[in-house]
Order: sequence, then C-alpha cells, then structure tokens
Amino acid sequence: MIYINGELLPDDQACISPADRGLLLGDGLFETMRVYGGDIFRLDAHLERLLAGADFLGIPLPDMGEGLPQALARTLEGNGLARGDASLRVTLTRGSGPRGLAPPPQSRPTLLVTASPLARAAYPPATAITSSIRRNEQSPLANLKTLNFLDNILARREAAEAGADEALLLNTAGDIAEASAANLFAVFDGVLQTPSLGDGALPGVTRAVVMELAQELDIPVVEASLIPEQLFGADEAFLTNSLVEIWALVEVDGREIGGGKAGEITRLVCGVYKGETR
Repeated sequence: MIYINGELLPDDQACISPADRGLLLGDGLFETMRVYGGDIFRLDAHLERLLAGADFLGIPLPDMGEGLPQALARTLEGNGLARGDASLRVTLTRGSGPRGLAPPPQSRPTLLVTASPLARAAYPPATAITSSIRRNEQSPLANLKTLNFLDNILARREAAEAGADEALLLNTAGDIAEASAANLFAVFDGVLQTPSLGDGALPGVTRAVVMELAQELDIPVVEASLIPEQLFGADEAFLTNSLVEIWALVEVDGREIGGGKAGEITRLVCGVYKGETR
C-alpha cells in the first residue's frame, strides 16, 4: 500500500503525474527511516531534515488533512507493519508544473510514502574504493538529501564493478566527503573522526546518533577533513546510515584498515546503538 497525498492506495493504483517535477527534474527530497517494532527511529530528526530542505528549496508540504507522522503511521499499518521492523521512505516533490526550469508560482507538491519489511541483520565487514566521482562541497545542495542522486549512483556502480561494497566520494579539495550511501567514521589513537558538513558530508541522522553515543561513552569525537592517505593509517573505520546502522569498513582500494576486521570502538558503538533501537 502506497500513501500519496492523503490517500492510501494499492501500489498499482498509486500514480503521479507525468509532469511531476520530481520525475522530470529531480526537484524534490527524500528521507529513508528505520522502523523497529513499529517505532520510527529518530523520527523528529528525519522530519527536521526533510522540512529544513523543503524550506530551503521552497517546497511546501501538501495539505493532506493530517500530519506527516500520522501519514507515516497509516502507511505502516496499511502494510501490516504497525508492530514490525521495516524501512520507510518519504518522497516529497514540487509536484506538476509547466515545461521549463522555473518553479511554478503555485506549487502543488507530491508526497509519497512507502514501507517495506526489513529484518534486523548483521552485515559482514565492508570494502570500498575511492570513486572518481567528486562531491561539490560548495554546492548549496551538498548537505541536502535531494532526488538528484546520480553522482551517488555512478559512484556505487564503480564500486560494484570493482567488486567492492561501497565507494568513497572525495570533494573538490581531495578530502573525503562521505560514501555513496553512508557517512564515514575513522578512529585514530582512540579519537573518532568524521568529515565535516563543510567537506560535503550529508548531515546523517545515524551520524548524529553515533556522535552522541561517543560522547556518552567518553570517546573523543571530532569533525575534521580526512584524505585517503590518512584513512589508510586509521586504527579502524566504519560507515553509518539508517538502514545498515553501523557497518565496519575494513578495506579501501585493496588496502586493509585495522587488520581487516571490525575494531574495538566500532564494536562498542555498534552494541550501544543496537541497545538504543530495541
């Protein structure tokens, strides 16, 4: 069952206009959320990021007759996931408009919500490559979760062709911004380091949770630029996003990190994170 602009419809009946700017121009945003036992993890943080992006782009929320949290709950219930583990995606577009780039003066946005069952899983340690695709950290879109994801898709294709799980994107200065679908953390002498938002990193919800947990665990954490050569010398590293949660990164460009296995801090933070989601 698909939620679209206030209606919950079977997927073969849920349609958007062929003139929708999200389809034609990537004019929109999305959020992917993790659901544990029917509870949406860090819902407020996801909605805050979505609404901030919509405000920046000038996309209003459609009048659905209910709030967005209620729409999400209806979608979960309609898919038999009111008490289940699931992934939940919200897509917001500017809606239909005339031909051309200029946004219509009166937007009629499209809000689409989908839900799929997603069991808890333990992922084997990840391998990555450094992608040839560069993140433009100076773009006003660098820190927004927009529908313009082709750079990430191309980077992930490079990873797949190289037999790796992920791809690291460098910014125009040659610093690591993030992975194609995850934020990056590395550990140096007990200090947890992650690229700053100014380096082009997405303000990931799981990234923020990990930084909070690190402080609670008395693990020093810093946001600082990181070049690939530094990463190769890290004691350990891991990736984060809402669906994979915390994913040990043990190899980049064929070179081992942390002896090729999940490190102590990675395992510690992962264990505490899993406790937060129970």
